[in-house]
Amino acid sequence: MDQLGNIEEPSIYRRELPGGGFVSIVIAREREMTRTRVSVERRAVDARRRGHTPVVIAEADGDERSPTFIDLFRIAADNAAIARALLRLQGRAD
Repeated sequence: MDQLGNIEEPSIYRRELPGGGFVSIVIAREREMTRTRVSVERRAVDARRRGHTPVVIAEADGDERSPTFIDLFRIAADNAAIARALLRLQGRAD
């Protein structure tokens, strides 16, 4: 999984996180294989370090019509799932 998302790609879902930052779902359609990514930015947009991109916490092949999209949406909509994914990336959880 790519660890960094591209902030320039338009998101199809985005919501603010408690305490600042946001979670978004982006569909990369430029490649041969379409990929859907859930990204988290833990800082407000104006507080982001220059050149910093949101961390990709989950991704799957396909777009919003694929069977895996609902799983990615559930992660993006659930603060606890986001926290678990971030801990896994940091090596602190199973």
